[in-house]
Amino acid sequence: MLATQICQKDNRFYFVAYPAEDLLRHVKFVSRFYGDRQQVLEASGISPHDEVAQFIAKIERSDTAFQREPSRQKIQAIENFYETAESQPPIPGTVLLFTREVLVFEPIAGFEHMGNLHEPKEPFIIIDGQHRLAALHFYLEKHPEESRQIDVPCIIFDGRTQEFATEMFVVINSTPTRINKSHLVDLYEKIAWTSPDKKLAARIADLLYSEDDSPFQYKINRLGGRSKQKKWILQAELFNELWRWTRGWEGDGHELRREAGYRYRILRDFFRAAMAVWGDAWDHERYMITKPVTLKAMIRVAVELVQHGDAEPEEDRIERWTERLRPWMDEKPRFRMDGFYERFAARGQVERTRRIFNELWRLIQ
Repeated sequence: MLATQICQKDNRFYFVAYPAEDLLRHVKFVSRFYGDRQQVLEASGISPHDEVAQFIAKIERSDTAFQREPSRQKIQAIENFYETAESQPPIPGTVLLFTREVLVFEPIAGFEHMGNLHEPKEPFIIIDGQHRLAALHFYLEKHPEESRQIDVPCIIFDGRTQEFATEMFVVINSTPTRINKSHLVDLYEKIAWTSPDKKLAARIADLLYSEDDSPFQYKINRLGGRSKQKKWILQAELFNELWRWTRGWEGDGHELRREAGYRYRILRDFFRAAMAVWGDAWDHERYMITKPVTLKAMIRVAVELVQHGDAEPEEDRIERWTERLRPWMDEKPRFRMDGFYERFAARGQVERTRRIFNELWRLIQ
């Protein structure tokens, strides 16, 4: 396809006037399970006459995608605009597309930045414009004769500009249209302007989720409340607690990876010791041990131990902390679910977390 290569500093991306029919065959509508207070549309229970709802229900939900939950009302409003836009262009602004593939660009003789851009083998992911393209999908279904009269202006980013494309998505979607905080945590390490302390907290959260020796492996809800599997804590909640610990840290690259590994091992060892102490109450449905308020309180205890110089030496840390946390064993009845909120009465989760921390820390001082 004919494209203009745009050069800005060391970056290369492309402008294309994409024929609407061709573009809709080469884009992938994807979404994560995020979307605060949004209902996930399932195919069952949807009117067969509600074509927009049916379309959204069929959209692939991917854990690697970076797009929002589509809005049915927004798609319908844009489709209605297309219907009434007789004299003005329906899509005057550019749609932003991304592919992880590195695209081949062949300049035309005599033109350094004009040439043929090879399409990717996989469909494009939409950075910005998925509602406009979804509405276009429905509009052209009703008016197929107009498909050859509509070119969609597109900016295409490929694998060479992946970090920039991810950053652009966050900038676009974290301002007028808010996306779930858990989604942003996944992207913090890829965003150039994010502070090092946030990147560090995000990296520790990722290690806690993914490492085989982590007590938190697969127990962190990275899907903003949509997961059907048993989870202990939302990723955004965990991130906020970790950020209390990392705030103000400076470093990058190798330093960040080394620091994240060091702090991860501290939390890993602490929670292994905590598991041994809590015994059968750990991850038990009748106890509040692995609920967010208690987990966050225990993270604060771990940080206090570090600040009091008790994190070293690393070799016997689990045994040493198991012994130090042993007074918690007698407190298990207080953490039974029945009556827990009366025993730790508070005006909200923030205050309750602080109360639990104060009590747990007092017991081991």
